Amino acid sequence: MDIYLILFLLIVGIGSVVVYAYYLKEKHDHLNAIEHGICPKCRQKTIELTDRRGGGCGPKLMSFECTACGYANSFSVDSGCSL
Repeated sequence: MDIYLILFLLIVGIGSVVVYAYYLKEKHDHLNAIEHGICPKCRQKTIELTDRRGGGCGPKLMSFECTACGYANSFSVDSGCSL
């Protein structure tokens, strides 16, 4: 293989990992703001839970929407199991 191809694939691979890590951090920051009742986009206390799916043990898909700016996002939240 050509050295330039290997370098290109290495750069693309590292770039993909960095971008995905940034995406996960941003998603976590948004969920953290929502847990405090604040919209991550407009920073007002106008965020509402619009849908919750999943039952029993395991992750639940929760959808939130801001009534002021229209921000909407869904999160998979692990509720755990308590016996």
